Amino acid sequence: MHLIDSYLPAYQFSELHTVDIPAAPSHAMAAILAHRPEDDRFFRYAIKLRELPMRLLGRSRHPGADQRASFGMDNFTLLQRNGDVEVAYGLAGKLWKADYGQVVVADAEAFELFNEPGNVKLVISFTCQLLRSGLTRVTTQTREHCLDADALRSFTSYWYLIRPVSGLIRRRMLKAIARRCAAGAF
Repeated sequence: MHLIDSYLPAYQFSELHTVDIPAAPSHAMAAILAHRPEDDRFFRYAIKLRELPMRLLGRSRHPGADQRASFGMDNFTLLQRNGDVEVAYGLAGKLWKADYGQVVVADAEAFELFNEPGNVKLVISFTCQLLRSGLTRVTTQTREHCLDADALRSFTSYWYLIRPVSGLIRRRMLKAIARRCAAGAF
């Protein structure tokens, strides 16, 4: 069973992307763990656009948010890593809110126990599958589970608005991970 199935077996929304990388799974996983989407110019632009209402209302999350993306991997909780095979991260809250409505989840156990109505739980996972010596398939999957009907109503329109950008970000992440492997920079 994959980690994402353990942490979010039921979900309403999902996105899956893959890339084959000429590297061993250990190198691919090292590149995944080293990757920071915040370093990508497109990601920073997308987050700036996403946070525009918050900035216009004077509720920026961080000083200097105009220079750096204020949302990134640090917002996620590491749920579990299974060696060089897979890793899963979680996020919870009212993600459609201008300030993300994020609920701080301390660890995997807190994530599993979190069940507050009106919220969404999200898991993003990366898996590394050895296809043959020197070739690894890296897959990223994102799942969202709305904890009740109110969350589903609120999140659905948000999902369809952000999904194209989210997918592009995931594909760019995979390309950056592949480049990092090719450069041996992990």
